[in-house]
Amino acid sequence: MKQRRKNTSGTHRVPPDLDFRERLGALRNLPEFFRLIWSCNRLLAVFNILLRVVRASLPLTMLYVGKLIIDEIVLISVTAGGSAVENPDMSILTTFVLIELGLAVFSDLLGRGIALVDSLLGDLVSHEISLRLIHQSARLDLESFEDSEFYDKLERARRQASSRILLMSQALTQLQDSITVFFLAAALITFNPWLLLLLAITLIPAFLGETHFNSQSYSLMYGWTQERRELDYLRFAGASDETAKEVKIFGLSDFFGKRFQKLA
Repeated sequence: MKQRRKNTSGTHRVPPDLDFRERLGALRNLPEFFRLIWSCNRLLAVFNILLRVVRASLPLTMLYVGKLIIDEIVLISVTAGGSAVENPDMSILTTFVLIELGLAVFSDLLGRGIALVDSLLGDLVSHEISLRLIHQSARLDLESFEDSEFYDKLERARRQASSRILLMSQALTQLQDSITVFFLAAALITFNPWLLLLLAITLIPAFLGETHFNSQSYSLMYGWTQERRELDYLRFAGASDETAKEVKIFGLSDFFGKRFQKLA
């Protein structure tokens, strides 16, 4: 296990340097997160899953219809003897093209429906997390709030409560993509099992890239917790009716503005 890095960058806190196994261990929190989503609204959760399963099956269906279109073009273009067909019957080809167009439109409508359900369900999840955070904060003593390290954790929890919509959408999208890959893998096995190995190899760079950049994004968010908290305070103190009198009396507007600009 790698040794934890210490905070050597002034006010910035450095997040724990986790190895790859420890990062994968964070996935054990997903079942609890999905249970939270389920408890918020079961109807929306089921509807979201159904929409995603249907949309996950569309790429394979569209590929198959595309194959039928190509086969039909070849069939009506060349006869068995190799000569061109005069006045070919285009009705079957037109039907396949319309089916492909309908599937594309249907996929787009499903995507918009999923985005709407994600937004509604994400708001419920965010509200539930915020409510739990409020109740948990009420059970703490005042000494805990005077601890800067604890307050940074509380600040991160408060900020992440509003970003759970994105996490939920990403987690469900990964589940949808996994179903799509499963359908494609099943289709590839019927043609050539070696193509399944090629598909698995092509997924490795994307997985490693997403893991790396998500880790960097979290490190940036973790390191700027104190600065964000101070920015919120400066934003409130510099533009609030509760502090307007003191700001004018002591001439603090320039100080707040310069400090905010420096941190931002």
